[in-house]
Amino acid sequence: MWEELGISGGTAIIVLIALYFIVKYVVKNGITEAYEEITGKEVKDDLDEILEKEAERDR
Repeated sequence: MWEELGISGGTAIIVLIALYFIVKYVVKNGITEAYEEITGKEVKDDLDEILEKEAERDR
């Protein structure tokens, strides 16, 4: 099937893995945005929490 499209098996696996992570990222952001709109609460990202802890520690 992939050969008909001119894609080797290894390339197909890499493309599928990339698509997995793209879809995962988009779904996570969509759910987070919907939750924030419904509840009115801001969801903190893990990176935000790490940066806040470092800022408090440096003070």
